[in-house]
Amino acid sequence: MAGSEGPRQLFLQGVAAVFTFAFASLYMQIPGLYGAEGILPARRTLRPQGKGRWQQLWETPTLLWEAPQLGLDTSQGLELLSLLGALLALGALLMRRLRNLFVYLLLWAAYLSACQVGQVFLYFQWDSLLLETGFLAVLVAPLRQPPHHKQAPQGRLVGASPHEGLPFWLVRWLLFRLMFASGVVKLTSRCPAWWGLTALTYHYETQCLPTPASWFAHHLPVWLQKLSVVATFLIEIAVPPLFFAPVRRLRLAAFYSQVLLQVLIIITGNYNFFNLLTLVLTTALLDDGHLTAESGNSHCKKTPTSWPRALLSLLSLLLEFTIYGLLAYGTVHCFGLEVDWEQHAVHSRTTFTFHQFTQWLKMVTLPTMWLGVASLTWELLNALWRWTQVRGWLRKLCTAVQLFIFGTATVALFVISLVPYSYIEPSSHGHLWTGAHRLFGAVEHLQLANSYGLFRRMTGLGGRPEVVLEGSYDGQHWTEIEFMYKPGNVSRPPPVVVPHQPRLDWQMWFAALGPHSHSPWFTSLVLRLLQGKDPVIRLIQNDVARYPFHKQPPTYVRAQRYKYWFSHPGEQSQWWRRQWVEEFFPPVSLGDPTLDMLLRQFGLQDRSPPRALSSGNSLAQALRWIRKQLSPLEASTLLWGLLAAVGAIRVMQALLGPHSPNSSPLAKEKHKPAPKKDSGAASKQPAPAPDNCSSSSHTPRRKK
Repeated sequence: MAGSEGPRQLFLQGVAAVFTFAFASLYMQIPGLYGAEGILPARRTLRPQGKGRWQQLWETPTLLWEAPQLGLDTSQGLELLSLLGALLALGALLMRRLRNLFVYLLLWAAYLSACQVGQVFLYFQWDSLLLETGFLAVLVAPLRQPPHHKQAPQGRLVGASPHEGLPFWLVRWLLFRLMFASGVVKLTSRCPAWWGLTALTYHYETQCLPTPASWFAHHLPVWLQKLSVVATFLIEIAVPPLFFAPVRRLRLAAFYSQVLLQVLIIITGNYNFFNLLTLVLTTALLDDGHLTAESGNSHCKKTPTSWPRALLSLLSLLLEFTIYGLLAYGTVHCFGLEVDWEQHAVHSRTTFTFHQFTQWLKMVTLPTMWLGVASLTWELLNALWRWTQVRGWLRKLCTAVQLFIFGTATVALFVISLVPYSYIEPSSHGHLWTGAHRLFGAVEHLQLANSYGLFRRMTGLGGRPEVVLEGSYDGQHWTEIEFMYKPGNVSRPPPVVVPHQPRLDWQMWFAALGPHSHSPWFTSLVLRLLQGKDPVIRLIQNDVARYPFHKQPPTYVRAQRYKYWFSHPGEQSQWWRRQWVEEFFPPVSLGDPTLDMLLRQFGLQDRSPPRALSSGNSLAQALRWIRKQLSPLEASTLLWGLLAAVGAIRVMQALLGPHSPNSSPLAKEKHKPAPKKDSGAASKQPAPAPDNCSSSSHTPRRKK
């Protein structure tokens, strides 16, 4: 395998970008979600129970325990953490020197702290994925990030430590677990839409926040929708084992298939930073040779190579064609693909049963774990071999200590991750080493490893359920309360809000899937609307003037459940059709016995008023001033502005970089003559083979 310095830097930049979006998005919503007048005040989650300081911090690991020491309440402390996290992540994205272990440790600790008080609004799989990825970034990032690296003649980094590739392997293992589990659970859930290959005929209109492209994708031919489901199963179940393939081209093919899937999801759905984070994980499938490929390489002249190398290249090519052939045959056989030339369509159907699939899953789950063991063992042996090449006793001792620490951490995290991964198959979970279960249980609350399974079941098969809030002054005439992002007005096009996640809108989607009693927070939302709390209103409409009750809170609030469908092509000025189904939440007013009973039942009554803090606290005043400046901005607009600013700065860096005194070492090397003392050593080295142009070559290419 070629070096991975370039992909590691790309990974660290990507993690920093995702942290920037996650913290900035959360910051804009804190007052309405977690403030003293929010839906679920954060201060209720942190109540000292007489335990020691360190025990309390270990059981509920959040830096917000220290907020009172700064004169802040919990929600203000959360604002401070989010602001600092966004700024620190933005700095790491733009400045290489900040991409070090300590910065990523702070980012991970800050987001973990937020998740401890986030309650239901931070219980999403992508929040867990960001925490796990963020902790891996702590291990991948160097202790100190130099401004640049010098290149050795064979393309390796001078001074690179032997252990550097080990934690980065865990990123590839995480990507495998995420994709493979997400594909498997679609079939183990017995969802008729996935088994019937019709899931995408419902998905585009029933997902939480569609985009305008979702409308067009929804109206694609049914045969193409079914074929897309087949492709999804292929990419999520059959392709992930290729992440560990010994042939470079197979790994690159797996990389581009994953990128294609994530880009299509980004276009047709608002999944905040989740797909961006998945794209960041795919960097573990790349290598330096692929990232630094130069156009001039195609003009290389081929020279005869040794027969062992030629034989190895031939065997690699045969393995590639065998893998591709097996994938094609398995897809045609398992999904009965047939080409209908008359109708210009490809028909597909599931040809295996649930029992056959569960037997297959039982057969392959443990081997995939052993595949991970074999791949990790190879990485460890590679690291040991690189350690033997280190010169100098002192440096060899230091690198040995680093290799032991990072090697132990890598193996420990791999063992921990086997427990949540084995949830996909119960019998395999029971066969795991008991020590793995104990180790996982000891650190489970830190979310170092999590189980994943996206889109397990397809909802809304009979129409998209949607909760519509209504307010009234007299209990007779009702006015709908329209949200900024979720479907409501049938004439309004779906918005594009990625990478922002409007967490209230997402929870409204989950609430519509069942009775309101399954979503206790909804009662608190109704209470805040009756009270006319501005922070909560800004979650619904950031431009308060567009909120129908901005002058005076409604006397009554109720909620209705509708079913929504995308409009048919040709229906003018309409994106949706809808039909009333039932009452979701009864009409209530302040002091209503029904409302008071629900608040008591769900423990939402505010019995203890917030503790009064010093109004003269300069930090609290600074936070209030920043909030006042940013509150007029819509969250998605703020994030797009950040994205545009980062893009502009990176373009400027690229334009000014070659003219700066700190230009890349490769550029300097081209114009700098070799020192005389190295001329003898250079003459002893064999000339680089000019045929190192093939993407499958395993020989490192000499950099010029």
